[in-house]
Amino acid sequence: MIIERIWADNPLRNYHYVIGCGETGEALAIDPLDWQACLAAAQARGWTITQILNTHEHRDHTAGNAALKAATGARVLAHAGAAAGIGGIDQGLAAGDVLRVGRSVELECLDTPGHTLTHVCLLAHEQQPALFSGDTLFNAGVGNCKNGGDPELLFETCRRLLPRLSPGTVLYPGHDYLQNNLRFTLHVEPDNAAATQKLAQGAGHDPRTAAVLTLGEELAINSFFRLGQPQLIEGLRQQVPALPQNPAPREVFLALRELRNSW
Repeated sequence: MIIERIWADNPLRNYHYVIGCGETGEALAIDPLDWQACLAAAQARGWTITQILNTHEHRDHTAGNAALKAATGARVLAHAGAAAGIGGIDQGLAAGDVLRVGRSVELECLDTPGHTLTHVCLLAHEQQPALFSGDTLFNAGVGNCKNGGDPELLFETCRRLLPRLSPGTVLYPGHDYLQNNLRFTLHVEPDNAAATQKLAQGAGHDPRTAAVLTLGEELAINSFFRLGQPQLIEGLRQQVPALPQNPAPREVFLALRELRNSW
């Protein structure tokens, strides 16, 4: 599996991905808002985009579908429940479906509601696993639920998803929010040394060349993955006095998500 990460350089800070099979030259484009950049990246590799995958129905992930399909003849895939809202979908996906790209790439479809009710992530079971997480998981954060989502479902998705992933799994999110998310981590957990170090390392942060982080790194810097940490709970209770002294993980997650909405 060969991965091209494409920075859209737009106000929404989108990342797109083109995944290629080194044996056949077939490729999959994920969330190709800047479809021309995705097509150019594929052509530079000598690849042919045969499939387009939308992680969810928001326009900043789907607006390039029609033009890229017209240019390549690629089939468009998305969560079966999102197909009507997106339009032009050739295949609706469900949990457990396997997307094959050429002969060498297999990606498992995960049903990951929360950011929207019809969101999918793709998990590559490679020697180093990779998760293409759309707007479910970000570096040092998780997606918001403001536009058709549900924070309770997002908590359940994270609760189910994280134990499935090895610490070495690399995370490919749909946007670059790393720096701001690290600042939020330090807002609620000011003594988090890993987040402090990562933020300092990111001085002059360039999304084009930024390192791809592993789940192991995320477990140290992502507040939404650290729900039982006493320091985080103490810091969060200073921001959210109504949070119980010994809150359940769900309560911590929902309080973090609500605080992050207005931070």
